[in-house]
Amino acid sequence: MEQLPSTKPYLLRALWEWCCDNGFTPYIAVQVDERTRVPREFVRDGQIVLNIGPGATNKLQIGNELIEFQARFGGTARELSVPVEQVSAIYSRENGAGMAFEIDGEALPVGDEMAADAVADEPPPEPPRPEGGRPRLQRIK
Repeated sequence: MEQLPSTKPYLLRALWEWCCDNGFTPYIAVQVDERTRVPREFVRDGQIVLNIGPGATNKLQIGNELIEFQARFGGTARELSVPVEQVSAIYSRENGAGMAFEIDGEALPVGDEMAADAVADEPPPEPPRPEGGRPRLQRIK
C-alpha cells in the first residue's frame, strides 16, 4: 500500500496563517538534530524555540520537507533551515493555542481535552512562559 504524504507541513502552514491573521506571534519548538541549521548557542537540551512571525523572519518558506528563513540573532542575520519532521509544536506566543507533534510526524491533540492515550512518552518542550501565568497549548476549534 502506498504511504500517504504527511499532513504535518500543511498543519504548520495553516496554524502559521491562523496566528498571523489573528494578530498572534507564531512560535515553533524544534528538536535539533544534525540536519537542523540554527544558531547552536541558543539550543538548550537539544531544543530551540523560534519566532517565525513575519516581523521576525525574512524569506520564510514553510515547505513540505524544510522550514527555511532568515532571522536576526544578536543583530546578525542568519540563515536557518529546520526539517519539518523535527518540529515538535507550533503555537501562539500570546495565548499558547497551537498543536504539538510527535517527532515521527504524527499530530497530537493539545489542550484540556487531550486524551490520555495520545500522550507521547516524552512531552513536547514547554513554550516560553508569557507574563502573567503558566503557558499551555490549546486545541484550536
